[in-house]
Amino acid sequence: MRLDKYVSKSTVLTAAQVLEVIARGEISVNDSVTDDPSYQVHKNNTVHWLDTRLECRPFRYIMLNKPPNMICSNIDEHYPSVFNLVDIPHQHELHIAGRLDADTTGLVLITDDGSWSYRLTHPDNHCPKVYRVCLAKPISDDMIMRLEKGVLLQGESAPTLPAAIDVVGANEVLLTITQGKFHQVKRMFAAVGNRVKALHREAIGEINLDVEVGQWRYISVNDNQH
Repeated sequence: MRLDKYVSKSTVLTAAQVLEVIARGEISVNDSVTDDPSYQVHKNNTVHWLDTRLECRPFRYIMLNKPPNMICSNIDEHYPSVFNLVDIPHQHELHIAGRLDADTTGLVLITDDGSWSYRLTHPDNHCPKVYRVCLAKPISDDMIMRLEKGVLLQGESAPTLPAAIDVVGANEVLLTITQGKFHQVKRMFAAVGNRVKALHREAIGEINLDVEVGQWRYISVNDNQH
């Protein structure tokens, strides 16, 4: 973790104040003063602010059930931010791991653990995500076959990775994908001649949504998820 982030997560200082105390040489790592905000602090390091030892606040992991017409952003824009639903201290330290479109509902993960969110969202890690998809037209065997094989999206040079399809009803499926391209689910069904009418994310990796719309809770992260 960067030194400036470590100090921020260990104190009530603002970001500007953190940079000031670092620049003044008030922060030491393993008894050596460093004025570099980007200095990497590791788990076994000891950090002091003058004579006070700093201890990072524990990372937080939050599951939220996103309503429609809210955005996955730290600030309000055209629609209100989902952070309006989460009233907890040091909220500015949190970020969203895997965003959803304004009209898409369901599982959103919020954390202040950058390494964890990176592992969830980086394309190389192929973390599975499950979506409930309501379609304008009935799903056909040909559509399923093409989606499970991988389809070429408009503007892309390579097809999507193979998807898994579980048919719930004529116009409803559970789709599992391991990528996170822009508007990917909507673009995938458009590529096979269908249209997404409603989209709801139910799971990311081993984390399954289990709270009501607009509600949230802390989750624990086991070794497999971390």
